[in-house]
Amino acid sequence: MTDETQQIHEVIDRVIRPEQVHRDVYTSPGIFRLEMRHLFPNCWVYVGHESQTPNPGDYITAQIGDQPLLQVRHSDGEIKVLYNRCPHKGTKIVIDKAGNTGKFFRCPYHAWSFKTDGCLLAIPLKKGYQGTGLEGTEAAKGLAAVGAWHNYRGFIFARLAREGIGFDDFFGDSLSSLDNMVDRSPVGSLTVAGAPLRYMHRCNWKMLVENQTDTCHPMVAHESSAGTAVKIWESMDKTEDTPTPPAMEIIAPFMSPYEFFENMGIRTWPNGHGHTGVHHSIHSDYSAIPGYFESMTEAYGEDRAREILGENRHNTVYFPNIMIKGPIQQLRNFIPLAADKTLVESWIFRLDGAPDQLVARTAMYNRMINAPTSMVGHDDLEMYERAQEGLMADGLEWVNIQRLYEEGEDLSQEAVLNGTTERQMRNQFDAWKRFIIGGVA
Repeated sequence: MTDETQQIHEVIDRVIRPEQVHRDVYTSPGIFRLEMRHLFPNCWVYVGHESQTPNPGDYITAQIGDQPLLQVRHSDGEIKVLYNRCPHKGTKIVIDKAGNTGKFFRCPYHAWSFKTDGCLLAIPLKKGYQGTGLEGTEAAKGLAAVGAWHNYRGFIFARLAREGIGFDDFFGDSLSSLDNMVDRSPVGSLTVAGAPLRYMHRCNWKMLVENQTDTCHPMVAHESSAGTAVKIWESMDKTEDTPTPPAMEIIAPFMSPYEFFENMGIRTWPNGHGHTGVHHSIHSDYSAIPGYFESMTEAYGEDRAREILGENRHNTVYFPNIMIKGPIQQLRNFIPLAADKTLVESWIFRLDGAPDQLVARTAMYNRMINAPTSMVGHDDLEMYERAQEGLMADGLEWVNIQRLYEEGEDLSQEAVLNGTTERQMRNQFDAWKRFIIGGVA
């Protein structure tokens, strides 16, 4: 073990305890650099969806940790994941969020060009490199590919590291949440519906990930928004036949009591994955969309259709940095930019073959809950930013994640527990420690 490796082990051991974590994991630029260098490269991280690059030459730009990437559809129809960096002088090949490059990429600096699988295609004035040994360098190989990538039911994940845990071993049974989201389409496929809502947060990325399974905050933090909306609705003149507006169906459950969240349960899987809403969730009582169940029954049979639609998981966290909502077809990507700066992208999906009212409801949910102009999202943002500022106070150094902690809990095993447990947060930090150490061992 090198001196540097030993130092990294000591740093990680210093900041992580079974039931609490040191404030440095949220505030230290040095630990943030360790995450970028060792955590994100060793995990399978979401890149994009195949529907964003349907045709040869279609590409999107993405990011894993601090690494700029391209997802591109090659001429053979396969999706490739490449580093967005020219091998000549390092210039980003493209800067647009999405586009079509045709049959090749062309660097805007010196016009080196590359096939859409990354292979070097041409160099202007190539004779200037004759006899220089260019053919033996990395530059001659073209755009570098990531260590591995995998298409799971349309969702593209990548591992930057050349060697490491396999896709199936990393996710295990947690993929059942993605399965349920895709199976809600009568034809078994999704399409990204438009551009995401992007929202900058002045806080550490892990605060946002933890919040996805924090069920003790909604009725407190969101009282000013959801609570006010509920009071207004309750004060309005209406009859027993007055239908509940879709907006109220979306926002009112945020004010459910503690007992609701306790009873809905939390499931954790190894490697930092987990979800709220084992038995029910805030999405369980949405109004039926005319014709949807009939189309699902035709596709799957009545029993299987009821099984798919009866699964109403709330938030599923895929470690390290995305969350999906199967019942509402949403994915949130928490992109780390600095120890105290995170860009959040909130994507929605269309259920192919399903009524348009479903994607309309999903879009409404996204605007109401996750937009920069959201009624609810500002509540969370204020809490994150207060926490980021509060963690600089020197009176206390540790953050407590001890709720329903049991000595010796085994995070290598799946568990279903009380819906207000903080086990999923402990599960994330257990994976955080293991995958950082795995990158330096």
